[in-house]
Amino acid sequence: MNKNMFSREPMKWILLLLVISYTTFLQPSSSSSSPEVEAKKKQMREKVRKMFYHAYDNYLTYAFPHDELKPLTKSFTDSLSELGNLKLEHLPTDYKGSALTLVESLSSLAILGNRTEFERGVLWLSENLTFDVDARVNLFECNIRVLGGLISAHLLAIDPTNRLIQGSYDNQLLRLAEDLGRRFLLAFDTPTGLPYAWINLKNGVMEKETTETSTSGCGSLILEMGALSRLTGDPRFESAALRALRKLWSMRSSLNLLGTTLDVVTGEWIEYSSGIGAGVDSFYEYLFKAYLLFGKEDYWRMFHTAYLAVQKYFRHGPWYHEANMWTGKATYWQLTSLQAFWPGLQVLAGDVTAANSTHREFFHVWERFGVLPERYLLDHQMIHPTEKYYPLRPEFAESTFYLYQATKDPWYIEVGELIVKSLNLYTKVEGGFASVKDVTTMQLEDHQHSFFLAETCKYLYLLFDDSFMAKKNYVFTTEGHPIQISSSWHERLPESYLSANWTFSKGETWGGRRVSAMSLQVCPALGTASGQQVESACHVRDALSSHRCLGDEDCGVDAMTCRRRHCSAAGYCGLWIAM
Repeated sequence: MNKNMFSREPMKWILLLLVISYTTFLQPSSSSSSPEVEAKKKQMREKVRKMFYHAYDNYLTYAFPHDELKPLTKSFTDSLSELGNLKLEHLPTDYKGSALTLVESLSSLAILGNRTEFERGVLWLSENLTFDVDARVNLFECNIRVLGGLISAHLLAIDPTNRLIQGSYDNQLLRLAEDLGRRFLLAFDTPTGLPYAWINLKNGVMEKETTETSTSGCGSLILEMGALSRLTGDPRFESAALRALRKLWSMRSSLNLLGTTLDVVTGEWIEYSSGIGAGVDSFYEYLFKAYLLFGKEDYWRMFHTAYLAVQKYFRHGPWYHEANMWTGKATYWQLTSLQAFWPGLQVLAGDVTAANSTHREFFHVWERFGVLPERYLLDHQMIHPTEKYYPLRPEFAESTFYLYQATKDPWYIEVGELIVKSLNLYTKVEGGFASVKDVTTMQLEDHQHSFFLAETCKYLYLLFDDSFMAKKNYVFTTEGHPIQISSSWHERLPESYLSANWTFSKGETWGGRRVSAMSLQVCPALGTASGQQVESACHVRDALSSHRCLGDEDCGVDAMTCRRRHCSAAGYCGLWIAM
């Protein structure tokens, strides 16, 4: 492990796709630097800071060192494992608490600049946290929350530019992460290489353990486990996660779609219907972010293929429905709050036009209900009768953050202000922030999820103050934990990049062969060095600006639907063939 990885000379090539890079997208535009906007951002930043500490301080007072806070009763829950089903007097005698919310809060404390509390947290975890407990945990959740939190905090601790640790730090968090990662490896011991969804931290996979898992559950491990291998020099973590990811990818249909749930022993799909929401969401996210973090072209090719399939088979106007992976036919017409992450991912991929379109629809739903309901039935224009809740999810705030970074449109600051007002109006209680049980009545539920501190507050704070990211490139995990990109983690320089902040393919010009933004791996939000713009990541222009054609080869790919355009009998390109 290279302690001085952050003191290296800055990468000579900057991924233009990484819109969180200060050197590219974060340069303020003339439309975003007005005194009024800056004053509003400063005001809102302080409101979010107060929100974070109201949630964090109450957790320390009433729930620490347990997993999460119950703000209405001012008590705790050990929600990450089955220990949450036990009463206090029945907990194992060696149980000291996993302090999930503390682990999740470290990177947020760093972003808020609280060095004292960050160092206190690191010290407590170093002396008290143990994974040698008889507890059955969900592999996916434990990976993104605990392993990701430890790795991110470790990287922040060893970054000399942050100066977060005033005393001595001897990689204690990395050693904890390595111990946890080794326990994870037992879950991958299956005929397919796909990991079990549940594992006992002390005893491994339990007898008669369920063999069912989700696409996200076995396809969203590569960032954390890949980073762990790079930091420790032990390739087993990345190899296990990559083998599972490749196996999962090999199971896609001829339409390049995947299902939602599968059997890790037989490698057979269980649920054929899928979309971009629960059970699948972070699979798409991690394909792209793994490419950014590790530079493997395989990740890009998988993401590119999967993204185009999503746009072709799931998208309906600004919305995304679910579809059968084998036929591409729509199955469920519904909006889920987890889908709100998608515009943020589209921004990273450069599809800003489509991202803005979908984000505005989520905004209208938020405006209508005050928060986002967990599931909204598009075909019936009603909330799902059993999923009316809002558990303080971060995805809408996350996409708002990314879109502001990409566009510097002050409207997104107004959206962030609305989110903050709603959270304080409907969910703030004396003991913290409570989830909403029913968005139609705003009845509350006694649970403050750790991701409220790890993500919701973090993305809102960064929306109003992005100084933490100045002159640095970060990839944020699906749990909002920042991992700084290091050139030493990249196996080779992708051929399609040049040594400049502008990114375009060698030897390619827009005036020559007609190609899409994604096939060139450029960010259409910024265009090319010649100043030309591309409307979306899959858009390919027609051969002639008049849209006249002699055959299909003269027609391109539609920007909004990603469908191939065809030449009509009258000699004009368009979407003439019904899907």
